Amino acid sequence: MNEIKEYTDKIFEDIKRLDENGNEYWLARELMPLLEYIEWRKFKGVINRAIINCKGSNYNDLDHFVGADKMVGIGSNTERKIQDYRLSRYACYLIVLNCDPRKKVIAIAKTYFAIQTRKQELTEQEYNNLTEEEKRLYRRNQARKGNYNLNQTAVKSGVKDLARFHNAGYKGLYNGETADDIFKRKKLRYREDILDNMGSEELADNIFRIAQTDAKLKRDNVDNEYTANSVHYEVGREVRNSIKRLGGTMPEDLSTPNKSLKELEKETNKLKE
Repeated sequence: MNEIKEYTDKIFEDIKRLDENGNEYWLARELMPLLEYIEWRKFKGVINRAIINCKGSNYNDLDHFVGADKMVGIGSNTERKIQDYRLSRYACYLIVLNCDPRKKVIAIAKTYFAIQTRKQELTEQEYNNLTEEEKRLYRRNQARKGNYNLNQTAVKSGVKDLARFHNAGYKGLYNGETADDIFKRKKLRYREDILDNMGSEELADNIFRIAQTDAKLKRDNVDNEYTANSVHYEVGREVRNSIKRLGGTMPEDLSTPNKSLKELEKETNKLKE
């Protein structure tokens, strides 16, 4: 097994795959060495315990641990079947919980697969028990994925200037403020990301804007940049109006956290060294 020299969540992100429907999954055989297991027999024992946990949580284990056996060559034109699984993020999380917690990589894996997991794969109690910092990390990951999908949809809708497109959404949500205006108001340092400097509530406002814009562009079959920008602005404004009707705090009035998510991640990594 190759030594894992850099313990960051990137090692898990790099082996993530997407199926034909765009759903993410990990292969057990690729996850095994990253969690520092050499023998499949021992790792299979961990998987079996995770499957038991999955059933005990009233989830259908077949939705999260999908058989992916395959034939591999063993020389002399001979093949043999090896066992493998397609694992959902939740399945990976359960596997990590059953690994040796003394391993340095397990702490990082636990954060990657638990905090960044989809909300529907966490119970309400689990989500509510997260700290504000963990909720921020979780929401930030949602926003990152949402923006990735939105960028793809925007380009298909005729958008060439993505910066202007995103500013249209911010202007609608933030009463005319652009991303640069938000950056200056938050008094951020050069190249800091505004989304890394939002609390969980402000991130949630932006996630809703992102998701609804993506859906409307597709639903309306938008095919030109002008309309796409207008849609993003209008959706942002509608989200703002909804917050106002509900008596919520306007996003620009929400406090900026003392530390960015990048700073928190650096501090966490130092503690693990």
